[in-house]
Amino acid sequence: MFTPVKVVALDNYRLWIEYADGVKGEVDLTYLVGKGVFSLWNDYSVFEKVYIGEGGEIIWNDRVDLCPDALYLKITGKRPDEVFPTLYKGKMYA
Repeated sequence: MFTPVKVVALDNYRLWIEYADGVKGEVDLTYLVGKGVFSLWNDYSVFEKVYIGEGGEIIWNDRVDLCPDALYLKITGKRPDEVFPTLYKGKMYA
């Protein structure tokens, strides 16, 4: 798991995130605004109150959270198998 150490809400529903391994960058979340649980962000002041939870998740209002690993992949542009080398090793059962 990749651990975020800092998160800042930017304009237009973007986040700037820094991870413990030194990776940092922006993520555009506009495609989520107003959809399902993300309707919470219709009030932009809620989006601005983003913080890092105890498990490293990115959280808003104790009601909505995003996986830090998924955001790491968005920032780096890498595929899951590139950052989790053992992901597809071994036998696969369907």
